[in-house]
Amino acid sequence: MKTVYFFVITIMLTAAGFTIQAQTAKVEQNETLNPTDKIEVYYFHFTSRCTTCRTVESVTRTILKETYPERMKEGMLSFKALNLDERVNEQLADELHVSGQTLLFVKDGEKKDLTTDAFMYARSNPDKLKKKIIRTIDTL
Repeated sequence: MKTVYFFVITIMLTAAGFTIQAQTAKVEQNETLNPTDKIEVYYFHFTSRCTTCRTVESVTRTILKETYPERMKEGMLSFKALNLDERVNEQLADELHVSGQTLLFVKDGEKKDLTTDAFMYARSNPDKLKKKIIRTIDTL
């Protein structure tokens, strides 16, 4: 009889150990993927777009995908191109105080506007824009 009790207690303690280990792994994963670490990149534009407007979007999207593929895949970095002429985007534009073409990086309410740099360098010097984007993401 003592052997049966010993066997049952051993199984219960082993199962409890696996449960605690699984819960610890979940907590550690949640700590490393803290939602406040998420950076959202918005490119606001209008329906009518020039070559530079299209290039800003394309170059920014490419830089983010090539430089931060894991963060993009995990959802910790996102890129959204939003048309200001569409009503569905009005509320977000108002919240972010955007009224024209804008390249905006947002984390925890902190905003970094790279519009001027994007329009200056997207076509003529994309490597310089890439450095500015990387610096912006690293400081956020």
